[in-house]
Amino acid sequence: MQASWNGVVIASSEDIVKMEGNAYFPAESLVMEHFKPSDHRTTCGWKGEAHYYDVVVNGDVNSNAAWFYPEPKSAAAEIKGRIAFWRGVSVG
Repeated sequence: MQASWNGVVIASSEDIVKMEGNAYFPAESLVMEHFKPSDHRTTCGWKGEAHYYDVVVNGDVNSNAAWFYPEPKSAAAEIKGRIAFWRGVSVG
C-alpha cells in the first residue's frame, strides 16, 4: 500500500495493520522529509494519546494529517510504531 498527498508518495509498505478502517503503516516506511512533528494531541479511550505530524509536500502543509500512538493501551498494542493518515492523504 501507499500513502500519497499532492501527488507525492509519503509512505509505502506491504506490512499494514488495519484498525477502525484506517491503514497503519510502519514508521520506517515513511519518507521522513515529508513529516514535521506537531504539538497537537488527542485522546482515545481505548487506544490512548495520539500524537500528530504535519505532512509537507513542495512547501504545502497538511496540518495534523498523520497520527500515531507512541504508547498505545494494551487493546491497541498492534499499532505501536505505526502511523495512519487522513485529511486528504490518499491511501491505497
